[in-house]
Amino acid sequence: MRVVVDPDLCEGNAVCSTWAPEVFEVGEDDLARVKIEHPDESLRAKVELAARRCPRQAIKLFET
Repeated sequence: MRVVVDPDLCEGNAVCSTWAPEVFEVGEDDLARVKIEHPDESLRAKVELAARRCPRQAIKLFET
């Protein structure tokens, strides 16, 4: 799985970093950043939940 945050959609709500702090962080510019672009399969459920909970649907998941 590959994780991408669309900076044009992200509002920096930090919902993603709440649900999957291993994978996401919010930078000083108040935009989410992906810390691990290809997270381990053990983090899949957390990443998928973070993507679903994103208020702006800024997180995209791609199967690799």
